[in-house]
Amino acid sequence: MIKVGILGASGYVGAELLRICASHPEFNVVYATGDSQAGSLASTLYPSLTGAYPNLIFDEYSLEATLKCDVVFLALPHEASLEIVPNLLNKVRLVVDCSAAFRLKDASLYPQWYGFDHTQASALESAVYGLPELYRSELKQAKLIATPGCYVTAASLALTPLVKAGVISTTGVIVDAASGVSGAGRAAKNSNLFCTVDEDFTAYGLLDHRHTPEIEQVTGAQVLFTPHLAPMNRGILATCYARPVDAKTTSTASLLAALSRAYAKEPFVVVRPAPPSTKATLGSNSAHLSARYDERTGYVMVLCAIDNLTKGAAGGAVQAANVALGLDESFGLSKVGMFP
Repeated sequence: MIKVGILGASGYVGAELLRICASHPEFNVVYATGDSQAGSLASTLYPSLTGAYPNLIFDEYSLEATLKCDVVFLALPHEASLEIVPNLLNKVRLVVDCSAAFRLKDASLYPQWYGFDHTQASALESAVYGLPELYRSELKQAKLIATPGCYVTAASLALTPLVKAGVISTTGVIVDAASGVSGAGRAAKNSNLFCTVDEDFTAYGLLDHRHTPEIEQVTGAQVLFTPHLAPMNRGILATCYARPVDAKTTSTASLLAALSRAYAKEPFVVVRPAPPSTKATLGSNSAHLSARYDERTGYVMVLCAIDNLTKGAAGGAVQAANVALGLDESFGLSKVGMFP
């Protein structure tokens, strides 16, 4: 069994990692930190984990304990990961970071979009972007994986195949995406209280959401990104708009065919004519896509639905780790959403 450590296991992404690892035939979680919850049972904070982890106690972070693990997942704030990852790299078998600390290849972007200077050039250079559908060959040699942002996962899966195929223009792309409240994390804030979120739907991060440069890095397109907060626990629905390169050869059928070809061998991507829904992906590592071409306005529209905590975070991290470790990519992960 592969010894797994999860740093930041008391947050929503950390809890999702624990849930997924419990079903993984090769993973054994031996260390889980949650500094704000240190000394408490994981099952007290998350009763849903009781069956798999009846005696797991959240620890405080210790480098010595972490280095006893084979694989370390970090579900920590960006700057915490920036500090810790270099101490683990090449000392454990694999490091998988769920923060944004190692996603952007241009270090000069961090002060503008994340508010800190990136000081770990070597680690940043070695990091492999953790989206297997687009970076599988690179992941096979990875020692450090930078797990994509949740919105970025949905937008990139929708747009990248069409950009690479020369179907859509790389300028003036619009990404309009809505996320469930769990995307804001477990910490209580006025913006995610029940009375704030219930029966409300609001945009935020206008023109300056930090996932913007990451979407542009992955897709190769100039993007106007507007995120929205939806009154649901989990899920992301991204609706993306772009101009076709050649309107005469573009149709709804050709767009669906291009996506189907790109993802024909992908175990977690579903391409269908029907509009995707977040509920269909709930608790799964699947991404559901569809597309349309509107001849009247001349716009291509591509939609992608995912579970923000699974495919958009912990599930995507485990999928990428499976690739890097040479394991079956689907270990621990479900393709089937929960319904109702």
